[in-house]
Amino acid sequence: MRIIFFAGKGGVGKTSVAAATGIKAAERGKKTVIMSLDVAHSLSDIFDMEKALINQSKGEPVQVGENLWIQELDIQEEIEKNWGDIHKYLSTLLNTTGLDEILAEELAILPGMEEVSLLLHINRYARNNHFDVVLLDCAPTGESLRFISIPTTLEWYINKIFKIEKTLVKYARPVAKRFYDLPLPGEDYFDAIERLFEKLRGVDALLTDPEKTTVRLVTNPEKIVLKETQRAFMYFSLYKMSIDAIIMNRVLPDAVNEPYFQDWRESQKRYVQEAEDYFQPVPLLPVNLFRGEVLGYDNLKALGDKIYGSRNPLDRFFMGKPYELTKVEGKYQLKMKLPFIEKRDVALHKIADELIVRIGGFKRSVMLPRQVAALDSLKATLEGQYLLIHFDS
Repeated sequence: MRIIFFAGKGGVGKTSVAAATGIKAAERGKKTVIMSLDVAHSLSDIFDMEKALINQSKGEPVQVGENLWIQELDIQEEIEKNWGDIHKYLSTLLNTTGLDEILAEELAILPGMEEVSLLLHINRYARNNHFDVVLLDCAPTGESLRFISIPTTLEWYINKIFKIEKTLVKYARPVAKRFYDLPLPGEDYFDAIERLFEKLRGVDALLTDPEKTTVRLVTNPEKIVLKETQRAFMYFSLYKMSIDAIIMNRVLPDAVNEPYFQDWRESQKRYVQEAEDYFQPVPLLPVNLFRGEVLGYDNLKALGDKIYGSRNPLDRFFMGKPYELTKVEGKYQLKMKLPFIEKRDVALHKIADELIVRIGGFKRSVMLPRQVAALDSLKATLEGQYLLIHFDS
């Protein structure tokens, strides 16, 4: 199975790129599903479909072409399938605080429920080999990072907290009934959580396996968008997910040479060059701005041709880790593979939360997590082909 995330800032064209990639994969005979991770689903819109068809699917995959399906989850359906006893307890708890029953049921749909439901589908597809390819149209960067952190967080909760919580509630329930009106969760609540976790088991290993799963960051040649892409690049790397391409979308083509667009073209060229410096050795795939909206199967197919040309969109365009941030003996260390360099060639500069590494004409910019960016002292050492950058207070 092949899984590809399409992530980036809102409005950069992730849905279009994911859909175009799905068409290219399906044309190669691969049974492909494109799943929307965004609460504001737009896959059906990008394929120019009637909403009524999607609404009748109850969150299940809908076929849009030969070997190609799209899936936009219906949270109400997911609650009935996977969250019944959990949602029932939460809504009852909220209702006892004085909230209207309908409002309590709505508020009991907690942040993360839809993301966990998507993970359940991904894991199920991987276990039963239902699809050859799963393409994920991600929500904007911050929500995507919450999505990929959920398996680790749930595993920590189950291993460290859940059993203690279940035991404490078992003994406290008879006593609590005498003194408090608030209901404590019953055995069915805890059993539902255990069943949910069992269905999720193994999905974290699946998402971090570079042989199966990679991330493609979609960006535009604009300063703010590029900064957001750098942060996404850093965070996905911290979560050990393999990034195999940067798709630079909506680049003005050379044919646009009117004076009105001159400044825009020059700034775009500058940001494209900066992106190449930022993200190398991960390849940058530039895509020209289309004349009109990219809607419908034919236009999406044309976009896929522009992005990949004759390449197989399911190939891994980059293998390996551009860098690795670890903690050694309580101190942060950034490891970068830079063969054929000597220590005297290296110059380091840190500006706010950005580390700039210069080696002759080569420049690499790395966004740092907040706790690392707050450290003032840094030094570098060489170990074989690796440059090790040490951070200290």
